Amino acid sequence: MIEWFTWLQLAVAIPAGVLCVALGLVGRKPTDLTMGATALVELLLLVQLVVAIVAPFTGNEATGSVLEFYTYLISAILLPVAAVFWALIERNRWSTVILGVASLSVAVMVYRMLQIWTVQGR
Repeated sequence: MIEWFTWLQLAVAIPAGVLCVALGLVGRKPTDLTMGATALVELLLLVQLVVAIVAPFTGNEATGSVLEFYTYLISAILLPVAAVFWALIERNRWSTVILGVASLSVAVMVYRMLQIWTVQGR
C-alpha cells in the first residue's frame, strides 16, 4: 500500500473523529460538517479498496495475511456508513459522538492495515 496515503487517511480520520466527539459532548446534533467529515473518511476508504485490488497486479504484494487485511478494510468501510445512518435516524448529540467514534476506529484500522501490508510477515 502507499504509505503516504495511509498517513493522509489518518490525518483526515483523527481530526474528524475528535471534532465529532467534541461537538457531540457539548450537545450539538449532527450537522453537515460532522457528516461530511465522516463521508470524507469513507471516500478515502473506497479509494484504498481500489488501490488494494490493483496493487498486487503492479507487484506490490501484501507481506501479511491478505484475509486479515481485507477483513479490516471491509469492516472499516461499513463502519462510517452505519454511523451516518445512525446520525440520520436519531439526530441527537449521541449520534454526533457515534460519528466521531467511527472515524477514530477507522483510524486504528487503517494503521493496522498498513502494518499488515508493509511490515507483518517480513
